[in-house]
Amino acid sequence: MHPIFLKMFLDNGNWGKTQYLLEKGMDVAVTRRNVIADNIANADTPHFKRSEVSFEAELKRVLDSEKAVAANAVPAKTTHERHIPFFRSRDFREVDGRTHIDYLSTMRNDGNNVDPEHEVNMAVKTQMQYQAMATQINGNFRMLNIVLRTV
Repeated sequence: MHPIFLKMFLDNGNWGKTQYLLEKGMDVAVTRRNVIADNIANADTPHFKRSEVSFEAELKRVLDSEKAVAANAVPAKTTHERHIPFFRSRDFREVDGRTHIDYLSTMRNDGNNVDPEHEVNMAVKTQMQYQAMATQINGNFRMLNIVLRTV
């Protein structure tokens, strides 16, 4: 592959964006696993409220806003750096996993709301997602290695 094509392959944003989102997803999965472990460890603690990590819904909103801006953008020339564009999407790099405490539900009379069965299911799901993302990152680097060998 010609070096110019390699530069286009890496700079077009898709490869780097995919890698970044996979790495961020793995970071969130580790955070989620730690939160789940904390929930399970406190399953018998009176008045303990479980926590959960949200990431995917916010990421979807940001990615959808990028599409909406591209589709609905009214061409407007900004002649000064302080001009506000008509449409502005959030940067996907701003999205991070957020931990929320569930104060609204209770599972037992003592105020604890941890369901150990649900937490174990979430731990398994999180581990499977983490493994899938790691496999995809590995495949992407294998593909990049093949591309670099042909240069």
